[in-house]
Amino acid sequence: MDYTHLATQEMTVSLSSSLDAKELVRQAIDIVDLVGKYVQLRRQGRNYVGICPWHDDTRPSLQVNPERQSFKCWVCDIGGDVFSFVMKMDGVSFPEALALLADQAGIPLQKQKQGSGSGPGGASDKRHLYQAMAWAEKEFHECLLRDLEAEVGRRYFQQRGITPESVRKFHLGFAPNRWDWIQRRASGAGFSPKTLETIGLVVPSESGRPYDRFRGRVLFSIRDVQGRPVGFGGRVLPESGSTSPAKYINSPETPLFSKSSLLYGLDVARDPIRKGHTALVMEGYTDCIVAHQFGFDNAVAVLGTALGSRHVQILKRFAEQIVLVLDGDEAGQKRTNEVLELFVAENVDLRIVTLPENLDPCDFLQARGADAFREILATGAIDALEHAFRIATRGVDMARDIHAAASALERLLGIVAKAPRLGADTTRDDRFREEKILQRLAASFQVPEQTVRERLTAMRRGGQRRGPTPEAGQPASAPAPAGKIDPCERELLELLVRFPEHAAEARAAIDVEQIGSAACRSIYAACCRLADVGEMPTFERLMLEFDDPALKSLLVELDENGAAKKIADPAALLAELAGSFQRRDASKDLSGTAGLLREGRLDESQQLDLLEQIVQQERVRRGMSAPKDG
Repeated sequence: MDYTHLATQEMTVSLSSSLDAKELVRQAIDIVDLVGKYVQLRRQGRNYVGICPWHDDTRPSLQVNPERQSFKCWVCDIGGDVFSFVMKMDGVSFPEALALLADQAGIPLQKQKQGSGSGPGGASDKRHLYQAMAWAEKEFHECLLRDLEAEVGRRYFQQRGITPESVRKFHLGFAPNRWDWIQRRASGAGFSPKTLETIGLVVPSESGRPYDRFRGRVLFSIRDVQGRPVGFGGRVLPESGSTSPAKYINSPETPLFSKSSLLYGLDVARDPIRKGHTALVMEGYTDCIVAHQFGFDNAVAVLGTALGSRHVQILKRFAEQIVLVLDGDEAGQKRTNEVLELFVAENVDLRIVTLPENLDPCDFLQARGADAFREILATGAIDALEHAFRIATRGVDMARDIHAAASALERLLGIVAKAPRLGADTTRDDRFREEKILQRLAASFQVPEQTVRERLTAMRRGGQRRGPTPEAGQPASAPAPAGKIDPCERELLELLVRFPEHAAEARAAIDVEQIGSAACRSIYAACCRLADVGEMPTFERLMLEFDDPALKSLLVELDENGAAKKIADPAALLAELAGSFQRRDASKDLSGTAGLLREGRLDESQQLDLLEQIVQQERVRRGMSAPKDG
């Protein structure tokens, strides 16, 4: 396969013209074909239906509308277009979904910057970098399977109990112990030394002679959640002749690779995790692979680092519960504080399993089998708070050693204090969660709950409070849910989505500020903005206007409900709705005016003026005409 000339259309789309890019991709990707890759669909009237992948569906609840290019599950209340479907299924952001679908459609997306070197095929062109990494993965994999030099690699995997099927499933590879093995092959495939350096395969040297980073190592291909190779983990094999002192190395940070945002094996574990609602997190590549061999298809591994905040955020897209399987050695126990901090800050059901006798998952599974591992997961998994308590109080006489017990409580409260403190905007779930944590700490240390609360408050006031820091490029907080929608606002938007030609009339009769729901106000504002420039706010156009899956889902709901109502006279309905908005606002004003009058601070003249206003507002509210003069 020629990795340098994948099929593309002649048109190159600039990310600066985001709307054009979205429209081109939307037109190129048929939602029935897209959803059909994930879900078996069957025709039902004008639509298609299938088993919803997001809940335990026994009857087809997922509806796909080919005419409107939308989908909706009314049980989950999830809907949208091709972009939001990929975002939900693959757990990616909108830009990532756009890039994935553009790649499927053969529409290259590139940033156009003068002199940036980001043109097609350049060392900064991400599409070219992905092609180079896919090519390299294939070269290393083929080397492991066939080359004589790779015999030491094949022997290593065999000794570790890794089957040939796993070698193929996880795209394992081998890099011969030569300075320029991958470089020599790259020149014939159209990849420059600069490209290899950019994706971390080649290391520049002071002598001016670059060398292969992974020489003399077996390679674990690291893929993103979409299954694209983005980096490698390499284990040195002294038998290959390598003298490198580093036992394990990973790819460096590159435009494709960031170890804090990647989990080994997630590309193959994603669907089992979603189906079973649980993710098993291992600490090593081999642990993850062997777990899959023993039937634990929901296993992933961190990349030579501790489980971090970004890892948890990614896993929460697919799993309701995360089980961290720690080696039984001392190093595994030292990460207790980090794990508890994640448990508190990320609001996740995080469980800990500590294996006995210093065993890692690979050794445990091969020595004791799947049933024993399944048993320890079922009976030995404790939540992160309990795990931290056990580690903090290990060897402490809780009844007699008051100082040690108080110090342990202080350490645990110090971690809890780093979570955002309760406030007016705290959700009920977060409030309940903190309440339960404090209750458990008080019970475990046998101290009054009020004492624990007062100490936590003192810690936070002392400047120790710290909320989780958003990752670069991530929003500081999730968008607020739409909440309860006023019936008038819902009916107005249902009308406009089905009859966008009435947007200008609505704009003249109903102001954007009259819309109370934030979600509805966003959609109505978009309708008005488009109407102001003479553009029809059709359903398709509005779906392109928003990247937020929640707003896309609401638009689909409005469209479907509006169609079901079969509105016969949209102009008359709009006039009726405009009157409803006027009466609703007049009623609000009436309530406020009456409040001023009840305060009793107005003089007689002001009271008479207000009473006259109240009478007029009441007439408007009831739809009565004002009395004629004379």
